[in-house]
Amino acid sequence: MKQLLGRDPESGEGRSISIEHGRITAIAPADYTGSLYLSAGLVDLQVNGYSHYDLNGGTLTPERVLALTETLLALGTTTYLPTLVTASEIDITNGLIAIKAARELYPLVAKAVPFVHVEGPFISPNDGARGAHPAAHVRDADVHEFERWQAASHGLVGLLTLSPHTDVAIDLVRHASARGIQVSIGHTDATSEQIHAAAAAGATLSTHLGNGAAAMLPRHPNAIWAQLADDRLTATLIGDSHHLPADTLKAMLRSKGLDKALLVSDVAAPGGLEPGIYHQTIGGRVQLWPNGRLGTPGTPYLAGAALPLGDCVARTTGMTGFTLAQVLALATVNPGKFVGGRGKLAVGEAADLILFDWALGDDKLTIAETWLGGERVWAR
Repeated sequence: MKQLLGRDPESGEGRSISIEHGRITAIAPADYTGSLYLSAGLVDLQVNGYSHYDLNGGTLTPERVLALTETLLALGTTTYLPTLVTASEIDITNGLIAIKAARELYPLVAKAVPFVHVEGPFISPNDGARGAHPAAHVRDADVHEFERWQAASHGLVGLLTLSPHTDVAIDLVRHASARGIQVSIGHTDATSEQIHAAAAAGATLSTHLGNGAAAMLPRHPNAIWAQLADDRLTATLIGDSHHLPADTLKAMLRSKGLDKALLVSDVAAPGGLEPGIYHQTIGGRVQLWPNGRLGTPGTPYLAGAALPLGDCVARTTGMTGFTLAQVLALATVNPGKFVGGRGKLAVGEAADLILFDWALGDDKLTIAETWLGGERVWAR
């Protein structure tokens, strides 16, 4: 039996977690006077890359997926969804095949990656709503293309982001959700009626709500209000202090309720690198600033994100005034509901755990150890 000691993020008191055969067998109070918090590992539903490891562009290899997985584990993310964005069908398919191979070749990837998130290409073609996705590859929803992805990857697509601005797109929502695929609304300028129709057809999530939207919207109605109001949709939010102002983030969390919201990083390949100019699949030529902002040089526009989920937890805590335990739930158990119930800290659950340092005002979680399936896979 293995045992971990740390502070409970809710009470601050010491606790011990016992592990056998990769699962949590006991949680109990403990005499612990150290500084490390002990939590379930982070669960990120939207990862495009990190530290030069780009999942997009059509050249993905299983080795790159493994390297990205190892990097994310060192940052406290024990479960993540590799996210393939709008591209040609062949590039999306090749990405899926590479991730499938990585899961077959590397047990670490198989444990950390339950399935893949495809964001696009069935999104709004309009500027603003399209975001940094390449206009040349945006196309109408196509159930046959979706099924070709699944055939090539043996059903590896488990989350699909689309815009329900057409009847065909809503039909795809119905088709995919009937097959157990999570469908998320994103990069959309759909009407309120179309948003609600997509939720009725089985959509369960809103992708980075408040982003992937036109800079100028009608006061009401608009796609953001409709998604906030629809209780069938859980909002995913980028809490990096760049994508949503503090007031907006706090208001959205209050509107949805902490049980119907979760954090994602949406992190891209320049994340974790030195400030400077980079070229990436999402947005082309981009600039990374010292504060972690990733955008198009010379413009106010973002081009993806550069901060991992642990940073988003710390920054969201500072921006909103919610407690560390409340915000950790937004990055563990809440996203875990959409990947088979991961992210739970309870007896009988997988021992995917992190130990970390944090104090109010810190802009990141400093990870000390990461455990995946009861094995320590990283330590500082």
